Amino acid sequence: MTHALPRRSLILSLLALAAAAGCTRHGEGANEGSAASSAGGAAAPATKSAITVKGSDTMVQLSQRWAEEFMKGHLGKSIQVTGGGSGTGIAALINGGTDLCNASRPMKDAEKSQLKGKRGVDVVETKVALDALAIYVNEKNKVAEIDIPTLAKLYKGELTNWKDAGGADHAITLYGRENNSGTYGYFKEHVLQDKDFAASVQTLAGTSAVVSAVKGDEFGIGYGGIGYAQGIRLLKVKKTSEAPAIEPKLETARDGSYPISRYLYIYSAGQPTGLAKEFVDFMLSDPGQKLVTDVGYFPLPK
Repeated sequence: MTHALPRRSLILSLLALAAAAGCTRHGEGANEGSAASSAGGAAAPATKSAITVKGSDTMVQLSQRWAEEFMKGHLGKSIQVTGGGSGTGIAALINGGTDLCNASRPMKDAEKSQLKGKRGVDVVETKVALDALAIYVNEKNKVAEIDIPTLAKLYKGELTNWKDAGGADHAITLYGRENNSGTYGYFKEHVLQDKDFAASVQTLAGTSAVVSAVKGDEFGIGYGGIGYAQGIRLLKVKKTSEAPAIEPKLETARDGSYPISRYLYIYSAGQPTGLAKEFVDFMLSDPGQKLVTDVGYFPLPK
């Protein structure tokens, strides 16, 4: 499984000529306004030879792999990939600061309306992969499964000891994402039923930071994309206390039996055209969907 990359404004700008020579570089230090779409127009006019993709940290390692492989076959074309969170990417798309937006949650109706008002076109949503939102625990933790109501009580601060969740008599350390994260939003909606997180939750900048924290904390728990699971254990999840415990994997994400599975999305302002359309088409192609598996997520059902 591919290692997660750090969140710090990740940028990948690989010139295809260098990629063809096998010289791949991962850069950091994002330029927030680079290669903006023309205001009011559809994403990525056909004349562009470079586009930007901004948003979800859950998707950034996957999007980088897509960009690497795409540019190997497209000489003279450049794809810049930046993280920052789904909310950050959506705001950039609304304001014309990116050509494509990665999001680990669906755009809200209010966000779509705001984009239409600012740019004069409708949002276009494209599902590009499946994810089983994973619950991370330390490898020393003996807990094997958890139900959604208990998980919600942990993150709302109503239960604070592992013994209340079938574990050792020890205080629980909660790790989570910042509020601009699509994963934060998805977890709040689907696990907490839109109730507030406990003040004790340690919010971290990126899923890789959550994994690192849990990896180093025997009594920690966190959540995030399954593609980042490295050196930790994933709990089986039960929809209710009486329901069967479901392992997060391809089959359970596809059939919906894993209760917190979700799609990952690409958004554009209007139908993507030119280089942006070519890149989106590549994501959905057989080679693009194979990369989804390589990174640790799940390809779309055919």
